[in-house]
Amino acid sequence: MDYVKLVLFFMLFPFLCQLTFCSSLYLLCPKEQALSLLQFKNMFTIDPNAYCFEGVQSYPKTLSWNKNTDCCSWDGVYCDETTGKVIELNLTCSKLQGKFQFNSSLFQLSNLKRLNLSYNDFSGSLISPKFGEFSSLTHLDLSDSRFAGLIPAEISRLSKLQVLNIHGYSDGFRFGPHNFELLLKNLTQLRELNLEYVNISSTIPLNFSSYLTTLHLRNTQLYGTLPEGIFHLSNLQSLDLSGNPQLTVRFPTTKWNSSASLMDLVLTAVNATGRIPESFGHLTSLRTLRIASCNLSGSIPKPLWNLTNIEVLYLGDNHLEGPISDFFRFGKLRLLSLRNNNFNGKLEFLSFNRIWTQLEWLDCSVNSLTGPIPSNVSGMQNLQWVSLSSNHLNGTIPSWIFSLPSLIDLELSDNHFSGNIQEFKSETLRRVSLKQNQLQGPIPKSLLDLQGLQFLLLSQNKLSGHIDSTVCNLTSLLVLDLGSNNLEGTIPLCLGEMSILQVLDLSNNSLGGTINTTFSIGNRLGVMKFDGNKLEGKFPQSLINCTFLEVVDLGNNELKDTFPIWLGALPELQILNLRSNKFYGPIKDSRTDNLFAQIRVIDLSSNGFSGDLPVRLFENFEAMKINSEKSGTREYVGDNFYYPISLIVTTKGLELKLPRVLTTEIIINLSGNRFEGHIPSIIGDLIGLRTLNLSHNRLEGHIPASLHQLSVLESLDLSSNKISGEIPQQLASLKSLEILNLSHNHLDGCIPKGKQFDTFENSSYLGNDGLRGFPLSKDCGGDEGVPQPTTPFGLDQEEEEEEEGDSAIISWQAVLMGYGCGLVIGLSIIYIMLSTQYPTWFSRMDVELEHKILKRMKKHKKRISV
Repeated sequence: MDYVKLVLFFMLFPFLCQLTFCSSLYLLCPKEQALSLLQFKNMFTIDPNAYCFEGVQSYPKTLSWNKNTDCCSWDGVYCDETTGKVIELNLTCSKLQGKFQFNSSLFQLSNLKRLNLSYNDFSGSLISPKFGEFSSLTHLDLSDSRFAGLIPAEISRLSKLQVLNIHGYSDGFRFGPHNFELLLKNLTQLRELNLEYVNISSTIPLNFSSYLTTLHLRNTQLYGTLPEGIFHLSNLQSLDLSGNPQLTVRFPTTKWNSSASLMDLVLTAVNATGRIPESFGHLTSLRTLRIASCNLSGSIPKPLWNLTNIEVLYLGDNHLEGPISDFFRFGKLRLLSLRNNNFNGKLEFLSFNRIWTQLEWLDCSVNSLTGPIPSNVSGMQNLQWVSLSSNHLNGTIPSWIFSLPSLIDLELSDNHFSGNIQEFKSETLRRVSLKQNQLQGPIPKSLLDLQGLQFLLLSQNKLSGHIDSTVCNLTSLLVLDLGSNNLEGTIPLCLGEMSILQVLDLSNNSLGGTINTTFSIGNRLGVMKFDGNKLEGKFPQSLINCTFLEVVDLGNNELKDTFPIWLGALPELQILNLRSNKFYGPIKDSRTDNLFAQIRVIDLSSNGFSGDLPVRLFENFEAMKINSEKSGTREYVGDNFYYPISLIVTTKGLELKLPRVLTTEIIINLSGNRFEGHIPSIIGDLIGLRTLNLSHNRLEGHIPASLHQLSVLESLDLSSNKISGEIPQQLASLKSLEILNLSHNHLDGCIPKGKQFDTFENSSYLGNDGLRGFPLSKDCGGDEGVPQPTTPFGLDQEEEEEEEGDSAIISWQAVLMGYGCGLVIGLSIIYIMLSTQYPTWFSRMDVELEHKILKRMKKHKKRISV
């Protein structure tokens, strides 16, 4: 019996070993693979500030790697259950930082089937061709780890790949010529392909893996026509080709082969001009449809209402039209955006819809919607974003909007809403924009209690009352815009203590008193607009603490002070408007360099400034010395603050309101003061100038010829001064000049002729009795009407004085004939005088006459030779 037990024991021993002791042996990864992983770990440091994508926590997985433990137990490392070899490495969001070497020890893990290195920081590293040696690899994810340069063609050798994810945002991250086509040709097992933000710069080949479920090629510089066969991939679930404006997309007009499987279709900013075809009605599994900025037109086809599974519908920035009433059919919607189209009708569909319980985002802005917002709306407790701006909506804002418990962003601007703003009950609000309506009454106190509020925009309404100092409790506030209302009282002192406030706009109200606000050191204020009020007293000196200031607008008030030259020390200041106040005295030249170096608009008009124009200040205007007309980009002042900077300027003879100020809108307006002396020639160095207004002062002297260097100058106003002399002929080269006003000065001579000067009317020159030439009635003469300068270049002072006595204007041919005859007569007189002994006084007169005749002949011969 014991013998039988012994035999059974030896027979079962191998199995018992596998179940107990041997189980720990085969899970141990080979030492050389553990060593390779440790060497790979030591290539990088850990970035404690690294951030992963939303919803995923970033943590350093390699910190658990220790040579004293089995590598199969390390974070992110997975081994084969039978061989113990590493077959998967998942280091996504591991805070790795450093260079990824071409010959990294990682490539010794030849059995890898899955490799995920996404969301780390390998800044500037190239993707090694050795990635192509992982012959067993089925999943490769290198996305968002800041790889750069050329994606090696060797990736195309990974014939077993099912998932390839190499999207990223690095400059120069690209495919070589034909490599994209080679990739698709060889990787016939691909299920998922994500190359977002990689520069492919290619057409899309006709052949794709028939297994494809996901194809994401957003922002890849694709061009040509999208093969229709992509829409017929039978397994396709998600297609994103957004951000390829050179890619022409033509939708199938019949049923798509992918109709049953396609769930996400994203084609924003591609060339898909035309109508939405009825074939879309077959995409019954569709959850996300984004076709924005594609120039689509026409109405929504009826079959589209069959897509009852739609959760995200984004059709913004097209030319779609028709009533908006049928969108209630999409009962599962979480996001609906129809912004910037031509939809019309009323929002009545909101009132009878009871099934939009999941709706989080509603954007119907920039359309032609009319009528009031329905008041009997319920069931939208999850609504977080509401944007109905730039329509024709009217009536009062219904109470249900103010009671939405999850509301984050409310945008109802640019409509015709009236009545009072009700008390807000939502504590989640971050942004409230009700500007450009007809709302009235006080600012509700509940708005001033929202601790998380970042943007409060209530301008261009009829709000009244005082600005309550409790507004300073909004410690998260970035933009406070209360401009163009009927607010009165004084400016709260505490506004200067709001340390993160960036935009403060209280313009065009009835605020009075002095500006006693003390702006604290270290504040972030970038835009301060107090213009159009009744403010008195001195300029607030604590503004020197606002080192981020780009715009200071205190125009149209009653401030009385000298020019705040110290303001020029603010390094970012671009707009300074002090127009229509009571500033006085000279603008003293400062010895400090770089004052107002970034200034682009300076308006000191309609004040009491006196003395000479500030030459030293003009020398410091460095931003005005750059002509950025050909830069090709349109940048606006204040773009850093997500707020459109408006400004009233006098340009081209008109007072205009600029809703946004381009950085190329360079303006100097010193009109309506008591400046005297000469116009400094240094102004000619400010070649970026578009408007120069020095009118209604006491300036004298000549117009500097250096102004011809202002090649982009559009408006020049020097009227109502005491300027004398001629208009420099060089100004005829100003091809951009549209408005010229030189009236009411003491100018004389000929008006220049040229393309722009031929367009100016009499009003440009009124009150200058000495001017001649077109368009004035006084002819300037000359050959075929070409004006001749009354003071030719190259004549000395004696010759100029002699010419002043000559009033007759004759051709040079007549001059030579006259001089010839005069010479003969003169010589004859001399001969007679010598023969008859005429009086010596006559002799002296005759010699002087001969001298003048000879001198003028030489002068005119010189002109002819030139």
